Amino acid sequence: MSHDAAIADFHEAFSRVRQEVAKVFVGHESILDGTLTALFAGGNVLLEGVPGLGKTLLVRTLGDVLDLSFSRIQFTPDLMPADILGTNLVVEDEQGRRRFQFQHGPIFAHLVLADEVNRATPKTQSALLEAMQEKQVTAGGSVRKLEEPFFVLATQNPIDQEGTYPLPEAQLDRFFFKLLVGYPSAAELNEVLSRTTGGEAARPEKVLSGDRLRQLQRVARQVLVADHVQDYAARLVLATHPKTATAIPMVNQFLRFGASPRGAQTLILAGKVRALTQGRFNLSFEDIQWALTPALRHRLILNFEAEAEGISTDAILQSVLTEVPADLAAAA
Repeated sequence: MSHDAAIADFHEAFSRVRQEVAKVFVGHESILDGTLTALFAGGNVLLEGVPGLGKTLLVRTLGDVLDLSFSRIQFTPDLMPADILGTNLVVEDEQGRRRFQFQHGPIFAHLVLADEVNRATPKTQSALLEAMQEKQVTAGGSVRKLEEPFFVLATQNPIDQEGTYPLPEAQLDRFFFKLLVGYPSAAELNEVLSRTTGGEAARPEKVLSGDRLRQLQRVARQVLVADHVQDYAARLVLATHPKTATAIPMVNQFLRFGASPRGAQTLILAGKVRALTQGRFNLSFEDIQWALTPALRHRLILNFEAEAEGISTDAILQSVLTEVPADLAAAA
């Protein structure tokens, strides 16, 4: 398949999924684009926002649009790792002989909604770590591969912190994007009311199978990356490392730790997906810049001074974008 044909094919599939989800999920176009970008890149997503903004609805609608198995896990303080992964049960056959049989948990699905993930204990949250990165589960004394494609889309509420457990940095780093879901505009809110308080709700169609999605993910990885564009992504990530020669002043002042190599990988992969949606088979500086904030905002660790002054990771990343030149030759 030629590059032009691959671009057209990818763009059509991406647009079709987006169109079907938009039948139910109103507004929040940047959130929808970010979620679909992570999906087509093969990454997990953390959606953060106050209750009632449609985070769960977005993920459930994706489950309706994709011809994939879907499961929802409601995280609560009493949830145990076995409730997610599964456990060995004693079963009896027709001859009365007993044996152990593994009962699969809800993690064994293509698309997993981890609702209010910060309400479960760290022990239970850690049950997701191996699945999110290695696409496998160690349970019942065996390593069990998860069927791909596999995605975790988690939600959390940033304001109700009583009885919650913040996700550890190791787990946050396994999320491809962290997307902040804000309030709808007046026009969007009116559209929500019209759709949800009137007649029969719209029903999205299933438009993409697992095999087809894996094929499109392979196409995205083939997008060309010039050396100077890849170097730009690396320099952006290195600029977030405090007390190093590459750090910018704001990073040295307000950060304890910067982004990991996973952050640089995310910039490249997300940029490749965006390039295809923009009709290009090569990565550009603009693709990297578009992906920077959702890719790195959860990978930076603020120091006490930043928290005391109310400095956000988003503000630091905007400073990184401003101070790190895209074209070194032009900057020189």
